[in-house]
Amino acid sequence: MRTAVVTIIAAVTAAVSAVPAGAAPQLPPPNDVALRAAISGLPSRETTGALVRITGSAGAWSGVAGVSDIRTGAPVRAGGRFRIGSTTKVFTGVMVLQLAQERRIDLNESVQRYLPGVLPADYPPVPVYTLLDHTSGLPSVDIPGLNDPRWVLEHRFEHWSPRQVVDTALRHPIDFQPGTAQKYTNTAYVTAGMIVEKVTGRSYARNLRERITGPLGLWDTYYPGDDPSLPNAAARGYLDVDGELVDATEMNQSIPGAAGAIVSTAEDLDGFITGLFRGRLLGREMMTRLFTVPDVPTFGGGGPALYSQGLMRIVVNGVEVWGKTGSRHGYSSGVFATRGLERKLVYSVNPTTKSSDGQPLIVQQIAAAATS
Repeated sequence: MRTAVVTIIAAVTAAVSAVPAGAAPQLPPPNDVALRAAISGLPSRETTGALVRITGSAGAWSGVAGVSDIRTGAPVRAGGRFRIGSTTKVFTGVMVLQLAQERRIDLNESVQRYLPGVLPADYPPVPVYTLLDHTSGLPSVDIPGLNDPRWVLEHRFEHWSPRQVVDTALRHPIDFQPGTAQKYTNTAYVTAGMIVEKVTGRSYARNLRERITGPLGLWDTYYPGDDPSLPNAAARGYLDVDGELVDATEMNQSIPGAAGAIVSTAEDLDGFITGLFRGRLLGREMMTRLFTVPDVPTFGGGGPALYSQGLMRIVVNGVEVWGKTGSRHGYSSGVFATRGLERKLVYSVNPTTKSSDGQPLIVQQIAAAATS
């Protein structure tokens, strides 16, 4: 199912309209043969390693493939940590919804109220809730070189403040009137992280510990700040640079920040989505927001919206799942679950290139196998 998430939006949008929201899945036990096949053939030039964890009332399965280190040939560590990329957005979204629940943030109020002077003066009011469901209209982060592995490796230890990252986007006009369309962007979630810190007077890392990882007992999940290391890694991450695989495991994650910097494990992500869906982090009103996709088009004509205020809804093999994918250099991961937690999927793979949609082909194979 998480693989489902990983399949790209064109294939998913048709399925989304074919299954009613909240449809109860009829799931067989995990398909061992299909799952083993999905992660077979590793390591390869495109992907060096993979781990998959499936749990839930419909059955459990776990497996690893490939290597954690291309020099030693050591196997992938199922319990090791990995960079979760944009799955960080779910954690950030939950923090904002918690603060709304505490009446410390009004989701209908503007970003300009909470962060005066950050958005350009000619921007319209941008409601806070639009940051969470990608309907803000804020332009994308615009850092030249981010898609060039040579640039990434050369600059991988540099620190960027959230304001510096956001300012690269805000040089451009707003993409559309807030609330009228959906366009996925890191800008919105880096901005949301800035609001969390401003309203609480505490760092993002402390909010994460006190609001989510501490209460749920997610002891291997943390926000690294400027620490480029990845202790107890499930696998090392590599970038293909002119045919040579270069180790990119150590890297400062301040550019994605509140949109993509968190480190976690398969077990912790399973625990996170379980606790979240069982209502341990949010009350009824905010849970409704978490599972409501706005009735707006995708900006640029890509079909209906897919993102709620924190999650992504997709349908794979007729099974509706909610969760999020994530991608960092050398790492591609995701966590998805059915509403009733009949099936939960966590995966992490190690692609050697960062694809335009953020997910390698192996993820599509995992998604299809996880729901077959």
